[in-house]
Amino acid sequence: MDADPGDFLRSCRARIQPEDVGLQAYGRRRVPGLRREEVAQLAGVSVDYYVRLEQGRGPSVSDAVLDAIARVLRLDETEHTYLRTVARPRAGASAPASSQRVRPGLRRVLDSLAGAPAFVLGRRMDVLAWNALGDAVVGFSRMPAAERNMPRQVFLEPAARELYPDWAAVAAETVAYLRLDAGLHPNDRQLATLVGELSLKSEDFRRLWADHQVKSKTGGVKRINHAVAGELVLPYETLGAAGDPGQSLVVYTPEPGSETAERIALLASRAAAPAPAPAG
Repeated sequence: MDADPGDFLRSCRARIQPEDVGLQAYGRRRVPGLRREEVAQLAGVSVDYYVRLEQGRGPSVSDAVLDAIARVLRLDETEHTYLRTVARPRAGASAPASSQRVRPGLRRVLDSLAGAPAFVLGRRMDVLAWNALGDAVVGFSRMPAAERNMPRQVFLEPAARELYPDWAAVAAETVAYLRLDAGLHPNDRQLATLVGELSLKSEDFRRLWADHQVKSKTGGVKRINHAVAGELVLPYETLGAAGDPGQSLVVYTPEPGSETAERIALLASRAAAPAPAPAG
């Protein structure tokens, strides 16, 4: 999987214009953004040293150098951490175990959130568990077990573009988070298989994956067009699961008193209603 620093650094410097960092643009530029020698100059390292780093030949690069490059390229905290990870990959790092189990305590937390749609994401954004209201909103139980994965839903499910009115933003965010996961786990064969399948089947995924954006999943707002409840505007929070670094709890938190909150309450009542007894 392409988790080396080269493509990431090239993508980052393509976003920075010389004028943005106090340099005067000169000569014809074959590619957008900063040149390698300009990044090296601003970071205070030799051009050869920086070139070797982009080529993945700088495993002993120091924090100070990476910090300087991050400053020049205006990386945020997540991008900075990603750069440190891919610039100094752990030698002999083994692939993570494929089994992902949600602890009973976390499942009880899910069930206790009766008034809020919630679910647990694991590695590769696999959907591991959900509460009744989370299922009522997203429909996880209707997905085949092997396909309960957010990138698969976003890029391979035809109805996803109707489900998410802001599909382009959701798609970009999904790929950026998956890219971050790939940097942290470069030897994950299941992730490589997932990326390969999505690249083969989705032109949009290929384009976004090649852009090398990385982003953590902490919170935001997601709009969902629900088949029964209509449009839902759902702020969400993502909380890391203590003791399970590869898992996170995602909770949708509609604004109290909002139209979305009323529609969620309706879905909650429907989800809690007992199934009708069979005839006869």
